[in-house]
Amino acid sequence: MTFQAPEWFALLPVLFVTGWLVKRLQLWRPLRVVCLALLVLILAKPQLNRMQKGMDLWLLVDRSDSVSEIVDRQFREWKKLLEKHKPSRHDRLHFVDYAAEVIRADENDLPSYSGKSNLTKTRLALSNVLAGIESEKPARVLALTDGFSTEPLGDVAEKLRDASVPLDFRLVRPEENTDIRISSFGGPARVQAGEPFVLDVELSGNWDTTVPLRILRNGEEMESAEINLVDGSGRIRFSNRIGKPGSYEFEAVITPPDDAFPGNNRYKTWVEIAGGPRILFVTKYTNDPLVEALRGQGFEIDVSLGAEGLTPGRLAGAKTLVLNNVPAYEIPNEFLRGIDFFVRAQGGGFLMIGGKQSFGAGGYYQSVVDELLPVSMELKEEHRMLTVAMAIVMDRSGSMGMTVPGGMTKMQLANEGAARAIELLGNQDLAAVFAVDSQADTIIPLSPVAKVRDSTIHKVRRISAGGGGIFVYTGMVAGWKELEKSPYGTRHLILFSDARDSEEPGKYKSLIDTMTKNGGTVSVIGLGTPKDVDAAFLKDIAKRGNGRIFFTEKAQELPNIFAQETVTIARSTFVEDPAPARATGRWYEIASGNLKWLSEVDGYNLSYLRPKDVSALNSSDEYNAPLVAFGNRGAGRTVAISFPMGGEFSSRIRSWEGYGDFAQTMARWLMGEKVPPGVALRSEVLGTRLDIDLYYDDSWNDAFSKNPPEIILGLGQSAESVRNYTWERLSPGRFHASLEIPEGEVVRGAIQLGKHSLPFGPVIVGTQTEWAFDPDRIADLRETSRLSGGRELVKLDDAWTRPPHQLKADLQLELVLLLFFIFLIEALITRTGWRLPAFDFAGWKARTNVDRQRRKAERESRRATEQFAKSQAEVTTETAKIDATPDAADIKPGAKKVTEEERRSRFARAKRGGK
Repeated sequence: MTFQAPEWFALLPVLFVTGWLVKRLQLWRPLRVVCLALLVLILAKPQLNRMQKGMDLWLLVDRSDSVSEIVDRQFREWKKLLEKHKPSRHDRLHFVDYAAEVIRADENDLPSYSGKSNLTKTRLALSNVLAGIESEKPARVLALTDGFSTEPLGDVAEKLRDASVPLDFRLVRPEENTDIRISSFGGPARVQAGEPFVLDVELSGNWDTTVPLRILRNGEEMESAEINLVDGSGRIRFSNRIGKPGSYEFEAVITPPDDAFPGNNRYKTWVEIAGGPRILFVTKYTNDPLVEALRGQGFEIDVSLGAEGLTPGRLAGAKTLVLNNVPAYEIPNEFLRGIDFFVRAQGGGFLMIGGKQSFGAGGYYQSVVDELLPVSMELKEEHRMLTVAMAIVMDRSGSMGMTVPGGMTKMQLANEGAARAIELLGNQDLAAVFAVDSQADTIIPLSPVAKVRDSTIHKVRRISAGGGGIFVYTGMVAGWKELEKSPYGTRHLILFSDARDSEEPGKYKSLIDTMTKNGGTVSVIGLGTPKDVDAAFLKDIAKRGNGRIFFTEKAQELPNIFAQETVTIARSTFVEDPAPARATGRWYEIASGNLKWLSEVDGYNLSYLRPKDVSALNSSDEYNAPLVAFGNRGAGRTVAISFPMGGEFSSRIRSWEGYGDFAQTMARWLMGEKVPPGVALRSEVLGTRLDIDLYYDDSWNDAFSKNPPEIILGLGQSAESVRNYTWERLSPGRFHASLEIPEGEVVRGAIQLGKHSLPFGPVIVGTQTEWAFDPDRIADLRETSRLSGGRELVKLDDAWTRPPHQLKADLQLELVLLLFFIFLIEALITRTGWRLPAFDFAGWKARTNVDRQRRKAERESRRATEQFAKSQAEVTTETAKIDATPDAADIKPGAKKVTEEERRSRFARAKRGGK
């Protein structure tokens, strides 16, 4: 028997002294003594130890990519050997396959694994095994692995030790191959703008050679060099300096000859270039007057002319994003999609300013930022100002039949884009659709959308891929023949084509010239990149057609691109006539002082205020439209200024004396409040896990007790997937979270602190961790095995060594029931006054003495009787001898004659017992 809390036995002398000093407690009464003794025993937590028959051996088989081949070859042999050396029928063998996932199977006859194999999650596999081990039976774990786990083992050793489960391991070594890898690549996580920093690249390999190396920044080559590997290692450093704030992606790429594992030849990292709180200003104007006005108020402005240098990393460290009359099709989709996470999760501000290429006119209707704005760009039918005839020419060549991630084909996604375009057209608009490969098939001739909308959408979604490439000229001719029939002045053709397979230019230049002279325009959606073989041809078509050009490698983006282009053409919402303006009196909700508003604007984008948002200035025309509106979105703030503040239609606003005051008040509100001091954030990537620590002082205790901090992660370049996580409070003043992040995927995050937000990232798992072969992982495995009581196995025969396992059974429940029963008896006796029979010690002693004397007398009487019987036997013997004495006549000569007196004397002695 063992005790988990033996310190409670120190209570016994206290109880003894208490009973001695406080007589009225009567602690010496037997049942009370028993109750107190049981109580102390219960507090000491007694346990009984008992052993079980047999042992469970859990075979943990590494099925990851780096070791799968050798495991497949040797698995049957390992299993046969372990089954052969099983000590008894009570022993059991369990199989667990693992890599990126864990699969348990008691009868694993075939060396197959159906889970993902791009990672080695040894910690996850061990945790899974511990959850399945029966506590009634001894167990061991045997890991057959190369030892290169892609995640830290963490506290697994402690868990194994607490469960009395030793971890044995046998390193499975693949055949020696020539491998050179980037073992590390990185620099400082954060530096100040303009500050020089160093990027450090380390290479490892099992042979000495010269390896070409390239360093890329945001996809563009920055440096190149050659590294000499000596004794299997090499190292080089690059210096860099960046003046513009934001986060920048750096990638190291090596191309070693005869390399067995190319998966470890690339490594990515991110460096944040920090500045003060800044505004990222995306504008169409070279000398934007609003930029100058804000700089004059002391704001730090990071200007981007159109889409120049726009990447999601530019949002890092920014407090506010401004889009000033920049159309949606010019902004990279990855950047556009990242705005939602920047505002809602990271607490950024977002401002859209009006113009003929902004709001609905700029293609933002139903875009990813539409819901962020405090105004709706949905154009009511009665407010439409023009009617459109649109022809859509669809590429249905053989390449469109390829399947993309998600299970859909390129053709299906393009069909969905064309369907979205038909949905966005007004009831008075006209539409025609053609499917083209080597010929143009008419899906729907030019028809009023109100009559054929549903049937057209149904037919468009059923277009299937054909063969060969797309005959561009043939498709455009078919489209223009239909558009020529339109009575409307706005005639637009959308050409969708593969940028790598666009054939038959034909006389496209003269055709487009005819179209433009007759009010036609052409825009092109190219599936591919601007560097593809036919990209220049498609660009020229869009340029000559006075339209727009879109390129995308992701077919999943096609529906949004079709929608942007359709909205830009068919749903123009810009009012070009001057409109009077009136204040609503709601400016005080974001400003402390009064503002003398301008009385009239030159033009504005027609929109409608969303519910729960606020308008500070409205138009006084027939539309009563919001001109300045604001609202909150998640942790961030958003503003819509519907009139231009620069360029065309801005003369009145630029001459307004309140221009600077208005601009700086709006900017300060958008940037939000500063996070109070006393809180700090640290994040670090270890393998495929992201560790986040939040440190805070006592000033945050009350706030966190009412509203605990939250973790929000955005996965992907544009934070396409958003997830919430919870903290673990390690100690006062520190929260910790350890999160699994997808390999090779950019992760952005934010810590929500009530109305404040602490953004961080981007971070990334820099390389394919399965092929990193970090030697520290093997050392981690050895230490975990040692701490758990295991060892490295050279021979599998030793795998069945029984661990010193003891099953401990708690006795507290039984003792509590016994204590309750005895307590009830004691209470009953106390209440009824019943007493146990008194013990008469004096009487017992007297009775004991009497009994002792009686037994002594009986023993003496018995002894006398036995002696008398013995004496009688001797007398009888003597008498018999006398009777047998011969007469005198028979006495031999010389014999002595016995007299009668002697005879009697002998008899008397015999009677007395020989005395």
